[in-house]
Amino acid sequence: MTDLTKPRLPRGLADRGPADLAATARITAAIRDTYELYGFEAVETPFLEYTDALGKFLPDLDRPNAGVFSFKDDDDQWLSLRYDLTAPLARSVAERYDALPKPYRSYRSGPVFRNEKPGPGRFRQFLQFDADTVGSASIAADAEMCVMAADTLERLGIARHDFAVKVNDRKVLDGVMELIGLGAPEDAARRLVVLRAIDKLDRLGPSGVEALLGAGRRDESGDVTKGAGLPPESIARVLGFTAARGATAADTLANLRDAVAGSARGEEGVAELAEIAALVEAAGRSDCVVIDPSVVRGLEYYTGPVFEAELLFTVTGEDGQPIRFGSVGGGGRYDGLVARFRGEPVPATGFSVGVSRLVAALKAVRSPLVGTSAPRGPVVVAVLDKGEMARYQGLVTALRAAGIRAELYLGASGMNAQLKYADKRNSACAVLQGSNERDAAGGPVVMIRDLVLGAELAKGSKDRSDYLDLRQRAQFPVAEDAMVEAVREVLGRHGG
Repeated sequence: MTDLTKPRLPRGLADRGPADLAATARITAAIRDTYELYGFEAVETPFLEYTDALGKFLPDLDRPNAGVFSFKDDDDQWLSLRYDLTAPLARSVAERYDALPKPYRSYRSGPVFRNEKPGPGRFRQFLQFDADTVGSASIAADAEMCVMAADTLERLGIARHDFAVKVNDRKVLDGVMELIGLGAPEDAARRLVVLRAIDKLDRLGPSGVEALLGAGRRDESGDVTKGAGLPPESIARVLGFTAARGATAADTLANLRDAVAGSARGEEGVAELAEIAALVEAAGRSDCVVIDPSVVRGLEYYTGPVFEAELLFTVTGEDGQPIRFGSVGGGGRYDGLVARFRGEPVPATGFSVGVSRLVAALKAVRSPLVGTSAPRGPVVVAVLDKGEMARYQGLVTALRAAGIRAELYLGASGMNAQLKYADKRNSACAVLQGSNERDAAGGPVVMIRDLVLGAELAKGSKDRSDYLDLRQRAQFPVAEDAMVEAVREVLGRHGG
């Protein structure tokens, strides 16, 4: 006997059903509408890129396995599944740069892949939706991204008090790095460790970040993350910087000026944040777009303002514990990414929505945009006499020609099993025709079965008049040429 292969899903991945797919489609449509309202146009890049084109991920010893899924092609070239949508855009823009309008404003969506340890809410494949402006050095482009992020979340039905778009500037962080002695080119690796430690502030809290800035941290599973190895006085300065947010934007900017005093680059970053704050206020979004020094973003290619869209509400999980979803999007300025390919400065900024995480958050608060049930399935045309298959084909064709989703039953079961099948498909309606209906005295008819009312009928009614009314409406005959209108009426009752 041949050994059977065990069906198993790789860790960090998930199958998605009709309800999730329908919710995702509605959410991405709302995001697309917002991006297009701002004048961005659609573009698509492939899942695969040459590994060196991703910039951050270069071959490590015999295999480039630091964070990406990679393999060699038949030309012995390393290819990688894209880690995000920004690096592929930079490559695409660099190839077509001379032919593109500048600034170049585009959006794109699709799955991205992370070869990282999966966990609750952390997947190896998830959906992102990006918008980017390439070719503008104006801080107004960064402010626009923040305002658009706020507009996007509000269009998705999230109230202003339930989210915040937090803004910081990598130049401010560079100033802090200079002041703690990590400003030299050879300190790049340690700077990245510090940035990633700060980026975990919301999840780990000050004590967890303090450990990552020092010797390192052991997580709940026992895995150890190596720290930046900073001395206590440097750790204190970094933690002081992350706590610089004040009651108002003016207070925060004043605290940041004190934190980077003596660093020209840091002071330049504070000036950029002040300009963003003024533009955000002019756009009427200062209540939900805020300066926050704790935002750093984990990727190393950011060069200026960085921003993160965070959900502020909490929900109760199945275990009774509160859940806060936190960040559902982010982005920033990456002036060096396109320049890697062209050898000249090309300013760029962008914002990305984490659609998969956003779907989970909206489901948790029972957003009507998401819904909790699968969408209605197609009308099922039952096959009660296989010798009349051509006739049934004509019925399903008539429904489809009228724009009604319809399916001809192609299994081998009888009528009752076919109706159960239609229930499993979440169909609102089924069409039946046996010999009695075909040979009716006044001409052929079909029976219309309202499956939703039929389910109510099956539960039983204590009131006889209600029962009779349900029975009459749950299944009724109509002439073949009246089938389409009768089906439309039933679907109209139940959102089919």
